[in-house]
Amino acid sequence: MIIIDIEASGVDEVKHSILSLGAVDFANPSRQFYEECRAFPEAHIDDEALAINGFTREQATDANKQTDEELLKHFITWAKECADQTFAGQNPSFDRDFLHRAADRYHLEWPFAFRTIDQHSVCFAHMISRGVTPPVIHNHSDLNSDKIMQYVGIPAEIHPHNALNGAKISAEALSRLLYNINLLPEFEKYPVTFQKP
Repeated sequence: MIIIDIEASGVDEVKHSILSLGAVDFANPSRQFYEECRAFPEAHIDDEALAINGFTREQATDANKQTDEELLKHFITWAKECADQTFAGQNPSFDRDFLHRAADRYHLEWPFAFRTIDQHSVCFAHMISRGVTPPVIHNHSDLNSDKIMQYVGIPAEIHPHNALNGAKISAEALSRLLYNINLLPEFEKYPVTFQKP
């Protein structure tokens, strides 16, 4: 699996742009990817998104940063060395759609599959298998990233969000949920425990 996380200028893959991409090769977690880019010229930039990811408008449009096309080419080259190129993470279909849209924009070959592994679903199933009722709010699952991290015994992602940090905490959570083991050295001090959020 490739655990991915992007930070973007908004939530719509058509009108918003990738600003950074973080990834962890789950089978070889010391192989990690992190790069930033400037928004493509016509991209919308939402203040709400910038508040989450910490980028300023100046950083998002910095002409000295590489383009999203260059970032995507670098990522594809990196990802081709992963034995399993299935995307996984907190909301990997969101990340996949942004990356796929960028590939289409620049007429790049898209080597990745449609299917993804969503840690929300993995955690939801893990809780049920242990007799734990997943949290619900307004008749919908309330099992967000912070609650998943609490459940698996590691700290929530720091703010503002960083794509590599997001990929790392998702990789660690998935390792604990799927294999009951620690994956990354920075989380060794946190015992593998499962606590109802």
